[in-house]
Amino acid sequence: MSNPSSSWIAQFKPGDRVEISPHDPGFRGSWFAGTVVRHEAKNTNRYVVEYDQLYEDESGEKLLQETLDWIQLRPPPPPPEKKKVQFKFGDEVEAFYSDGWWEGAITAEHSCGKFAVFLRGFEEQIVFEEKDLRLHVQWVKGKWEPRFEQVQREKEMAFVVFHNVSTSLNGFITMQMWLNSNCSKEVMKFTQGMQVEVLTDEDGLKGAWFAATIIELSGEDKYLIEYKTLTNDDGTEFLREDIRACNIRPCPPEIIVVDGFKVMDEVYAYYNEGWWVGVIAKVLINCNYVVNFIEYDEKITFNQADLRPHQDWLNGKWVVPSDV
Repeated sequence: MSNPSSSWIAQFKPGDRVEISPHDPGFRGSWFAGTVVRHEAKNTNRYVVEYDQLYEDESGEKLLQETLDWIQLRPPPPPPEKKKVQFKFGDEVEAFYSDGWWEGAITAEHSCGKFAVFLRGFEEQIVFEEKDLRLHVQWVKGKWEPRFEQVQREKEMAFVVFHNVSTSLNGFITMQMWLNSNCSKEVMKFTQGMQVEVLTDEDGLKGAWFAATIIELSGEDKYLIEYKTLTNDDGTEFLREDIRACNIRPCPPEIIVVDGFKVMDEVYAYYNEGWWVGVIAKVLINCNYVVNFIEYDEKITFNQADLRPHQDWLNGKWVVPSDV
């Protein structure tokens, strides 16, 4: 990363307050407060920095100094625009822990202003007070950009997403997401013969998406659809139903997963003829995964071929949630 030419690269001066992402892989996703000491003599895009709370040895007598590339530094994040941030389930946050700010996601809301946060760097859930949390933002091309989740807070009018969280016996945090039954006034118009996915209200199938074909418009906000995998009671014909437009979406684009899934990844699993939202609870050998379905309190093992990354159809486009 030497001698970059982009004009947006931040130029720090001795004495500037910064946040530092350390070298050590064990500190991935963390930021520590510090101060710029000087430029490196032979490379002005590298800096000698001194940490505020990390020391060279266990005696704690001398603050740690490191020489780091510019990409590992950023200015201190700006304070939130509002005096008090209303944290909620699923928010991407940074939690103050072990003398630094660690990236994670809120997995549960507790009483007395406390929140459970899954910290990626530690791969565990820890409960924090509200004062020790801040919304996660990114320093991108010389400016602060909020994560997609925070932008969507004000833009998501089509759907309301609810989450349940529980801790399974083996310690994994599991999440279940489903769509509110309240339909948006603005829904996509579908045409005859279009291949879609349908969210059914039938008992035992709620929360799953099933492949279907649009047969015809059957009302002001309904379509007659024919399922591609569900059949009538005697199994002689594919089932047809009138479905509200807000419970229909286009088929999602294929996403190739090269490196496999990780624990805590939200996925869709193909089970009982439909796609069900679950969370990866355990990674097994030979591309197999244990998926937890919290609403049904059940864990099932799937091969990667029967899984796909979680995507949401929001405001007329497919959205891939950020990694937790």
